This record gives sequence, structure tokens and C-alpha cells, in this order.
Amino acid sequence: MTKIVTAAQMQELDRRTIAEAHIPATLLMERAGSGIVSCLEQRLGPVRGKTVTVVCGKGNNGGDGFVAARLLRRRHAKVRVLAMASISELSRDAATMYRQFVRGAGKSSIYFYTSKTQTQTLLQDSDILVDALLGTGLSSAVTGRYAETIDSINETGRPVVAVDLPSGLHADTGTILGRAVRASCTVTFGLPKLGLYQRDGINLAGDVAIVDIGIPPAYIDAVESRTTLMTEHDVRMCLPRRQPSSHKGTFGHAGIIAGSVGKTGAAAMAARAALRVGAGLVTVAVPTSVNDVLEAKLLEAMTAPMPETKARTFARTALDRLATFMAAKTAVAIGPGLSTHPETVELVQALTKQLDRPAVLDADALNALTGRTALLASCKTPPIITPHPGEMARLEADATAQSINSDRVGSASRFARARGLFVVLKGARTVVARPDGAVAICPTGNPGMATAGTGDVLTGMMVGFLAQGVPSWEAACAATYLHGAAGDLAATRKGQAAMISGDVIEEIPYAMKLILEGQPPPAADLK
Repeated sequence: MTKIVTAAQMQELDRRTIAEAHIPATLLMERAGSGIVSCLEQRLGPVRGKTVTVVCGKGNNGGDGFVAARLLRRRHAKVRVLAMASISELSRDAATMYRQFVRGAGKSSIYFYTSKTQTQTLLQDSDILVDALLGTGLSSAVTGRYAETIDSINETGRPVVAVDLPSGLHADTGTILGRAVRASCTVTFGLPKLGLYQRDGINLAGDVAIVDIGIPPAYIDAVESRTTLMTEHDVRMCLPRRQPSSHKGTFGHAGIIAGSVGKTGAAAMAARAALRVGAGLVTVAVPTSVNDVLEAKLLEAMTAPMPETKARTFARTALDRLATFMAAKTAVAIGPGLSTHPETVELVQALTKQLDRPAVLDADALNALTGRTALLASCKTPPIITPHPGEMARLEADATAQSINSDRVGSASRFARARGLFVVLKGARTVVARPDGAVAICPTGNPGMATAGTGDVLTGMMVGFLAQGVPSWEAACAATYLHGAAGDLAATRKGQAAMISGDVIEEIPYAMKLILEGQPPPAADLK
């Protein structure tokens, strides 16, 4: 996992690198500028012949911009720099990089800010914009010429590459400080900043690329951060390996308790997803009268009809048979499509008390635990719960979906620690928390996944990994990352608006294959 840091932690890392490791700030800037150019061309294609305008502030963020401008010019881009401050106002290192740029490009390529009209004309006559206005040290609202320039950048509709983080975004909270740049991608240095994965940062950052600028690993190891970013490498290490002598029993038996009249699709998608991540056997327990419907939807999974209510949901009398069902499984998932029928709610509460193996609780299983979360303490093995913000708000006293979303990391961490379980708080940049309060943020996924059934797919993937013996933390993180990666693949093939949950299931094998081969799946185009 890659540590996610605050602005203060990053500033301390920079200080130690310069003062203790004796790496000059200008060398760090050179590496940052090189990273900007590399990521820009990776995302937007070769710059030869394109007009690129780099907007530079007076601090070291602007210094990174001057380096990028010089290197872009070497790659035969038509480069202009809009400088927001006079030479005398630049930081010492930024001034050094300014002079190096002018030495090669001449002063005709530098435009000092004079008016909003001048800025708009310059930016509109560009193919690509580089935002090097404001860095991680920003703590007050953006005003004056900087606010006007940010507005002008956003009004152009041109692709924008943000340097370290979008200007105007708070590096820690992800909130907008008055005005903020909307970037196509953000090139951040050393370690990712927390604000890029929270609140407004999710919408403003675009694709986030992390560039190594040479901070000594020992200094990074010394940073105390309980929040990390999932990486493709982490996921690859979690995936079960298949020995030539393997058979279906080697990869476990996943039991899924799901479905009711009108909601067999949820059960079917969870089952298919469990199989797609490699579970050897999958059996779905389902109310008797909808069993035939579910069997028609599933070829590779088995079903187990159970006693039902008149409303065709699980009956309270199914408890003993479901307890026997669970005892024969390697891991269990409860929830997709269960309904909130009073008898079914009672049944879920009784089953929760008996959980003694790796399990995932989702959807209506979580709704059944509203006001009864103390029951989770009776689970002999800490379960994984997978709430969306609304479900999380119902589980957490005095919370709303808005309050959960305003502090997703804190909400997930606190609940996981208080209840001694694993929390997968779904949504844009899904947060996974473990019983000790540590948190991992998932960088994959896209708005096309905001469609019915994708949560059922995630539940199936998790129980599929649990059935194969993957520990709960690793199963939660691997399933979440792969779920988003499969969604990104689906979006690149079909576009976000038309995606359905089945598209995500179909891409799971390709996402796994890419990761096992050491190739990060492509991010979905968020433009």
C-alpha cells in the first residue's frame, strides 16, 4: 500500500530530503517537471506542434511549472508561460527555473498577468493547459487574480494537467477554497495527498498519477499514516495462485444467502461474481418459490431452496436449515435482494449471532441490523460489511448520508474500530477500514458503476475470495480494487452512461489477467 499524506507531512518529507539527504530543491523540481511532461504525454498524446500554456504561480508549484515548460519546449511543443507574479515576487527556486526557461525560450514566451481578458485570450488559444498556480500550502480562500485565472482555466474546456493538486483544493480535506481548477489529470509528487481522494477532490483531480521525485525510502517509512492507497501490486500479491494439482475443492465453497420475489437478479449477480474471481463452488440459498427462477439464471452455481413467507421472502423458520447450510461452506455472504420483510429481518439477526466463519454482510442484511449493530460483536470471525453512505448512516447513530460523505475515511475507520470488523464504505473512491482503524482508499472505478446491482457484484467477489482462503482485509481490498478496475474496463469499451452490472462481471477476468501479468488496467475516461 502507498501511504497517503497530509500537506504538513509532505512538507516535512521535502524538508528532510533537502536538509538531511542534501538533495537540492532544484533537483526535486527537475524530477517533478519531468514527471509532469511524461504523464501529460501518456494521458494526452505527443505534444509536438501543440500549443501548451503553463500557468505559474510565485511559489515552488510555479517552479515545477517553469521546468515543465522548458521540457515541453524541448519536445517541440509551442509553449507559453503565463506568470502570475513578477520576477522579484518568485520564490528563490522558482526564480532559478524561470531564468532557465527564459534562457532557452526567450522572453517572448513569457506573459505576465495583466488582466482577465489577456488571460482568457491566451488560454483559449491553447490545446493543453498546465495548472502550476497554487500548491499544497494553500489554506485560505483564493481571491483576486488567482480566482479570476482559475475561472478562466475552467471556462476554456481544454484538457488541464494539475501540478501536485488542482489549484484551490485543500490538500488535506479535499474542499474548495473559494475557487478550484477542474483538472483532467493531476500529477502529484512523492506521495498522494489526502485531499485528492475526498469530497470535491474526487471530482476535481481527474486521473491521479504519482511521480517519484527521489525522496529517500527511509524517510517515507518514518511517516506515520493510517491511510493508504490500494495499488495494483498489492492486489496481485493477494490473488490466489493455481497449482497444477488444484481441483474445485481447492478453491473453496462460497455460500450466498440472497434473493426474494422480484430480486433474484441480485442473488444471481453475486453468484456469478464469486465464480468469476475463482471460487471453486458457489451455492445460493433462496426462498423456495423463486428457486426455479434463479436456477434459470445460473448455470455454474447451485441453489438451495429454503422456507419462505407468504410474501416469498426468507421465513424465520429457515434458521436451522440456513445454519446447516452455512456450516458446510468455506465463507458466506448474506444480503443481496433479501427484502426487509419483518420475518426476514428477524432471521438475519438470528443468523448474524451464529456467524463463525469469514462472511460478507450487505444490502438488506445491513438494513436488518439497523439499531442492532451490537449483534455484530457476537460474530466469532469479524465480518466484512459493505454499506453505501445511506446504509452506513442507518448503522451509525445520529448520522446522515451527507455527514458520512463529508468524512468517509473517518466514518469508516471509527465504525470498524468500534465494532471490531471490516468496513467497505462504497461510493466514489471506496474506503476500506479494518478493526484497528487503518484505512485503504481505492483509486479505481467510475461513475458508470452508479447503476443497480454493482454492489451485489462486489459482495460476490468478496465472498469468492474469502472462500479461497484470502484473509478478510486482503479479500476486501482486492475485491474492491478489481471491482473498480473491471468497471473501468467496461467503461472504456461501452461508455459510462450505458453500463450495467453485467458488464462489470464480464470484465472481471480481464481485470484479473492484466493485474496478474503486471499491467495496471486502464482508468476510465472521466471527461
